[in-house]
Amino acid sequence: MIRIFRHYISTAYLWLLITEWLVFFLAMYWGSAVRFLYKDSWYSPEQMLQAALVFSVVFSISCSALGLYRKTLDKEEYNLLERISFSFAVAIFILVFVYYSIPGLMLARSVLVAAIAFSFAGMLLTRYLFYRFASHDKLVRRVLVVGCGERASELELVNSKFVHRGFEIVGYVVLEKEPVAISNAIVLNETLTLEKVVAAENVDEIVIAVDDRRKKLPVDDLLDIKMSGIQVMDLLTFYEREQRLVFLDILSPSWLLFSDGFATSGLRPILKRCFDILASTLLLAVSWWVMLLTVLAIYIESGLGAPVFYRQQRVGYLNQPFDVIKFRSMRVDAEKNGAQWASKVDDRVTRVGRFIRKYRIDELPQLFNVFNGDMSFVGPRPERPEFVSGFMETIPYYKERHRLKPGITGWAQLCYPYGANEYDTRQKLQYDLYYIKNYSLFLDLTIMMSTVEVVLWGKGAR
Repeated sequence: MIRIFRHYISTAYLWLLITEWLVFFLAMYWGSAVRFLYKDSWYSPEQMLQAALVFSVVFSISCSALGLYRKTLDKEEYNLLERISFSFAVAIFILVFVYYSIPGLMLARSVLVAAIAFSFAGMLLTRYLFYRFASHDKLVRRVLVVGCGERASELELVNSKFVHRGFEIVGYVVLEKEPVAISNAIVLNETLTLEKVVAAENVDEIVIAVDDRRKKLPVDDLLDIKMSGIQVMDLLTFYEREQRLVFLDILSPSWLLFSDGFATSGLRPILKRCFDILASTLLLAVSWWVMLLTVLAIYIESGLGAPVFYRQQRVGYLNQPFDVIKFRSMRVDAEKNGAQWASKVDDRVTRVGRFIRKYRIDELPQLFNVFNGDMSFVGPRPERPEFVSGFMETIPYYKERHRLKPGITGWAQLCYPYGANEYDTRQKLQYDLYYIKNYSLFLDLTIMMSTVEVVLWGKGAR
């Protein structure tokens, strides 16, 4: 893992993206070579370079937006052939739009078809090699855990369901008088020292995972190991890197105080506001017809007298209330008995509402909230005051999610299913805190691109 503008990125998937971009780039030249096998090419080197750049960038963005470079892609979501096919369809649609807008970039259809064929075959071959060798022992970090309690045992579940695991736990070291929740734990003694275990297991890094922070750590040994080049990190930092969240169960004020990030001053708010206006304007320019069709569909289903929009008070920046605007997706009398959570099978949702919720169309009117400055395009989702007051009493650090403006989309929405109770809210808060800690324009762009996957797959929608 590496950090780009404080956001953790999988090195393996970054190299995969670069490799496949190169495949897409060369595919245009291969397509031209096949088309003009026995003839001179019609196109100059400058034309071929422009065409290859446009082609490779569009296909790389499309594949990225469909989650093909997402480290957290689990086995249930894998569907590699389906995702590749879908991403290619989206890329072709975008290319047609680009060629229609800038005809000078377009090459012969035979060249384009051949380039697409080469890209598809090249991507399948690249993926086969990647998934065969990405888990090779030499490419996986070997992690030694200091601690054998409940916290240490939970590390076995980290990334266990993902297609690609970036680390392997080689052992757990027992501390003195520590309850043991791990079988086959390593017990240190005068002959078996921590340094010998690190050397024998070829350890790349050590994670400190103790249930009781008052337990005495082998500080001298850890310091020697650290100075010899082996990375030593605390459990919170490990979770932040591997799962891109702030682990709430062991979060302490001292960690928040001394950790990097949480920078919400300077030019960041200005750049974020400029980005919000630009992104919202572009999205409104391409989605106005979808909004118009939604208005007509709601009128047809509910009648001309029924309201199209739904206004609801939410808690925003620094706990200030504001009215969020959405397309109405429930019956008019949906909350006659007061505020309540949306459930997976909710009979209050209309037929049109079920469709627009699945594809996030009901969120589009919130663009006007962004223009007004009540919301940002990317940020923690705003909650209702009735729920917030209870969460602030029962969930630690919940109020910290209001340090930034709420967003239409957010990191928690990408990483966790739709929240339907307090437990889900607690889990999503971990991702919100990660975003607040590490937010940047790069992370906002990453979230916006990944939101395409959520929309097309209906992931997390309710």
